[in-house]
Amino acid sequence: MLESMAFVFFLIFIALVFDFINGFHDSANSISTVVSTRVLSPQYAVLWAAFFNFVAAFLIGTQVAHTIGKGIIHLDIVDNLLILSALGGAIIWDVATWYYGLPSSSSHALMGGLIGAAVAKAGTGTLVWSGITKTTLFIIVSPAIGMVLGFTFMVLAMNLSRYSNIAKSDKVFRKLQLLSAAVYSLGHGMNDAQKTMGIIAMALFSKGLLGNTFYIPFWLIITCHAAIALGTMFGGWRIVKTMGTRITKLQPIGGFSAETAAACSIIGASIAGIPVSTTHTITGAIVGVGATKRLSAVRWGVAGNIIWAWLLTIPVSAAISAIIYLAINYFSG
Repeated sequence: MLESMAFVFFLIFIALVFDFINGFHDSANSISTVVSTRVLSPQYAVLWAAFFNFVAAFLIGTQVAHTIGKGIIHLDIVDNLLILSALGGAIIWDVATWYYGLPSSSSHALMGGLIGAAVAKAGTGTLVWSGITKTTLFIIVSPAIGMVLGFTFMVLAMNLSRYSNIAKSDKVFRKLQLLSAAVYSLGHGMNDAQKTMGIIAMALFSKGLLGNTFYIPFWLIITCHAAIALGTMFGGWRIVKTMGTRITKLQPIGGFSAETAAACSIIGASIAGIPVSTTHTITGAIVGVGATKRLSAVRWGVAGNIIWAWLLTIPVSAAISAIIYLAINYFSG
């Protein structure tokens, strides 16, 4: 049953559920700044973000999908149970962190799920360390780049508007924030939708349905972008408050700077084929914007809780997926 073709279609469905949850979970990243600055209402903000999540399907290649599909574990050990376990670990962690309002990384949850299931099946020799090292390094690099760019863009924006009165400046940056929110959502779609493409392509390739060469079919690109856009439309409201108001208080000028900084970092990583956390990046950018006022403007206790969620994502999702793999393997004989 686990190795039947019907089960492959079931896995594709579960992967798309993960993609939907990814959009649902990460919609807060896309809309938190534009909602907290009251540039858009939550209802219009999710529609704005979802549209650009989908449009991203037509603007970039599939470099990130290839990294997930063949750059984390060796393809020759992949089977349906392994993929099911990996998705299970990632989904459980995403739902748990959503429930507690913690902005964690769906990307790293998926990577942890793949690692845990692969090690449970065949040990650490199944891991592609170069891909894991590159992706793990960006747990630190991604928010650091977001923080530096957020600080830089905020300083530039304040200097450019120093001769303008507050009302006029606010009006200009409210309009600009629509653009920055759109570009950020493009970056989110570019990077995150590809992670699900990678794992579905992995399942198809393991069954010989892609031939002898690993690639990402166009129908899969469209389907994954549609799923993440749909998830974004439904919105992860529990995380919006944490991202938009609890880390630091944002005005339109700060929202524009944070979104632009995060978008530059994420789009750059997507072009390089690096699966990064959009959550980590936008959080770092918001912290950087807050630090331009004074260091005390950043609520470091909240930021600390978020960092703990980041550090726990890969090991906990790996442990969950390993338990799922071993349990199903044991009871299925």
